[in-house]
Amino acid sequence: MRERFPELIAAAREALQRAYAPYSKFHVGAAILTDKGEIVTGCNVENASYGLTICAERTAMTRAVIQDAGRPVAVAVATRTPTPTPPCGACRQFLYEFNPDIIVLCCAESGDPAETTLRDLLPGAFDTGQLNSAAP
Repeated sequence: MRERFPELIAAAREALQRAYAPYSKFHVGAAILTDKGEIVTGCNVENASYGLTICAERTAMTRAVIQDAGRPVAVAVATRTPTPTPPCGACRQFLYEFNPDIIVLCCAESGDPAETTLRDLLPGAFDTGQLNSAAP
């Protein structure tokens, strides 16, 4: 799997070029590697009504579900920033639903990516354990 990381990062950087961010100017590209060996990409798409904006990571994960691409095992997130930028809180929670142990590669404009796991980025995440423990 790790041998595919350069390809995954390249795919995220390519998706970054398609980001639609006329308001924030904060372009993001994401690429997800699945357990089926597929790479699925996404970019952020902003809207004048900010709440309707969708992040690159959620776009990529949604596409992976639609394409039945498999369970995510790694995600690369590319930005045009001088230092690596991790996924936002909403994206962390969204990705957690599909694999809390996904490897996260945060890629700045240049240099080596910062590597972590989703579980490290989102300790104490809300999951089905809380739903299953709710009183009827």
